[in-house]
Amino acid sequence: QVQVVESGGGTAQPGDSLTLSCAASGRTANNNAMVWYRQAPGKEREFVAAINWVGIRAYYADSVKGRFTISRHNANNTMNLQMNALKPEDTAVYYCGIQYGGDWSRLAPVQHWGKGTLVTVSS
Repeated sequence: QVQVVESGGGTAQPGDSLTLSCAASGRTANNNAMVWYRQAPGKEREFVAAINWVGIRAYYADSVKGRFTISRHNANNTMNLQMNALKPEDTAVYYCGIQYGGDWSRLAPVQHWGKGTLVTVSS
């Protein structure tokens, strides 16, 4: 059974930094893209960032570009999201996912999701 587990959420003040981590069980993440989405209260889940299997190509939502950095470590099936200059509008539950295929596609579904980790940005 595939397991995707996020960690690293918490409370931060505007301007602070947080790093989220995602761990995928077994070889699920091998050869597949990995993604971060988020869902704020009362809003739909939205794309945040994605990274291809090799870890060379990264994609970001305009709202986080320049502030967030996605990376992955295939040796241990993990992925990180470094979040800098946090804003109150970054408050959301952040979900890690695995999308089949070596590179991320906006149109393709995400096959496996974690349960999410809450990030709250407030002064």
